[in-house]
Amino acid sequence: MTALPRILLTGVPGVGKTTVVREVVARLPGLDISGFLSEEARGAHGRTGFHVRTWDGRLGKLARTGSTGGPRVGRYAVDLQAFESVALPALALDPAVALYVVDEVGKMECLSTAFEEAMRQLLAAPVPLLATVSLRGGGFMAELRRWPGTKLLEVTRNNRDAMPERVVELLQASLGTARLPDELRP
Repeated sequence: MTALPRILLTGVPGVGKTTVVREVVARLPGLDISGFLSEEARGAHGRTGFHVRTWDGRLGKLARTGSTGGPRVGRYAVDLQAFESVALPALALDPAVALYVVDEVGKMECLSTAFEEAMRQLLAAPVPLLATVSLRGGGFMAELRRWPGTKLLEVTRNNRDAMPERVVELLQASLGTARLPDELRP
């Protein structure tokens, strides 16, 4: 087996990083995945915030407009306790997990030092990882983009349709057949 994959997707907001992640996961049926997906919360007048959904279906609030408590990113108040209660267990090291998928590592998520520490533990462990990270931003986001042994891929409007296949190929080549479900083995 070759080195474990550490694939980071980056790109401008709205380019399709989350869509690429969803497509990759859909192309890996039967693989034990942990982590979370960031999703918009929408109301009658547009986006009202964000929540996180783990790959096993648990849902937690990340940020909302109109909230008064918690640190702020733009017009959103971040609910660190709600975020951490869902996200952190999904990032815990587990030998049954074949791939950790984290969407996303951005300003809101990085307000949690516990989240940053959980990500550092994943990066230090011998586990495969697919994550999205903000194109810009300092602190842990910049640290992650420079992390040794990671492959940083920029999603653009020109390559986003082909990106899921490229990521799946990288994962298959790195994971080998030992950890892939039968239907994905060569």
